Amino acid sequence: MRRFKWAVAVMLCLSLVLTGCGLVGKKDAGSIVKDLDGVVGKLDSYHAEGRMTLNTGTEPQEYAVEVCFMADSYYRISLTNAKKDITQIVLRNDDGVFVLTPHLNKSFRFQSDWPENQGQVYLYQSLVQSILMDNERQFTTDENSYVFDVAANYQNGSLARQKVWLDKKNYAPQHVEVADANNNVMVIVKFDKFEFGTKFEKDQFDMQRNMTGSSMKTLPTVGHDHGAADKAGAAGTGDKGTAAANGQAASKQDNASSDKAAAGSSKATSGANQGATSQATGKQDNASGDKAATETSKATTGTNQAPAGQTGTTQTGAGKSASGAGGASNQLSFGIIEPNYMPSGVKKQDMTEIKLGEDKAVMIRYAGTYNYTLIESRPKEKTVSILPGEIMDLGFTLGVVTGDAKKTLTWTYDGVEFRLSTGDLPDTEMIKVAQAVQGEMGK
Repeated sequence: MRRFKWAVAVMLCLSLVLTGCGLVGKKDAGSIVKDLDGVVGKLDSYHAEGRMTLNTGTEPQEYAVEVCFMADSYYRISLTNAKKDITQIVLRNDDGVFVLTPHLNKSFRFQSDWPENQGQVYLYQSLVQSILMDNERQFTTDENSYVFDVAANYQNGSLARQKVWLDKKNYAPQHVEVADANNNVMVIVKFDKFEFGTKFEKDQFDMQRNMTGSSMKTLPTVGHDHGAADKAGAAGTGDKGTAAANGQAASKQDNASSDKAAAGSSKATSGANQGATSQATGKQDNASGDKAATETSKATTGTNQAPAGQTGTTQTGAGKSASGAGGASNQLSFGIIEPNYMPSGVKKQDMTEIKLGEDKAVMIRYAGTYNYTLIESRPKEKTVSILPGEIMDLGFTLGVVTGDAKKTLTWTYDGVEFRLSTGDLPDTEMIKVAQAVQGEMGK
């Protein structure tokens, strides 16, 4: 009998111990926040791969994202447009912050403390900080994840809240959804791979290595970029004559496209072109009285009359056929890309062909509630530009804002350099316009 009682007592003790272990093993928001503070404080390196979707335009834009981080402040972020196979690299090292377009041999360099001064949805430090800083954070769990709903702290002021899914095993990020004030999900990042304590090669964060196609072979995480660089090299873009050869090839392709577009669309759009040209001419005469600019506007206004269903190449051709109305010398080497978004109360005023150094460009003016201009060009020479100013996160790339009373946002994508200048357009609206332009590329 005594043995039976002793066995029962032992079993009760074991059950209490196991119950206690279960209670200890079940984490609450407070204990997880404390753990996260320790993890990010001791963070020495990580490597992440995933997919980012931007729902900021008329249709979702998808990007393959890769992040390499090494303490204290080395970053390499690769953003690849899934549809166009175009990669841009954001790099931070001891020399500054760079935005690189390897297949075009172009780079921008900034002197900035980015990303410490602004959050990035694909950076682990930014996600953890948003959890640590929000004292009103909401917390739930599912089978494999801890889920935090917290305030979003990004440069784009229209993003209000975000949900972050963290792996229960090691707090690695799994999924992020960022929503606006109306609870519309605007940005989604899904991490397919995340590894703490990654060992990187010594020159992983070197600018020249990331710009050179042959060196990129040794980067295990950018083989996708190297394929694009190989294709570009076969077309004559891999040596010192890269940009010039690329520009010539683009020009030939555009000329061929323009012939087809002009043949197919000139009859259908001639009446609309005349009316649109007359309106644009009258507006420009009233605004500036510049006869020469008006004639240029006549030549370029027709660009907007391209049939709605054309692809990017055909659209380019339509633009060139319209430019051709003003003479072959006015032809551009790229299609005119107009944003699919304008702030409320803003209307397009006119479009003028201009010169930026040796490069031809197009300037589109907008007026109304806000006033701004958008200049598009495709520089033909290899450039390494050092730009003083503040970095602006556009989601698909980084831009730089210069000026004070009048600001200019400069960014490049797919070989086209954009300059958005304004004296009154808020930063949040500048970001929306930039994202709306990007959304039109490739259509």
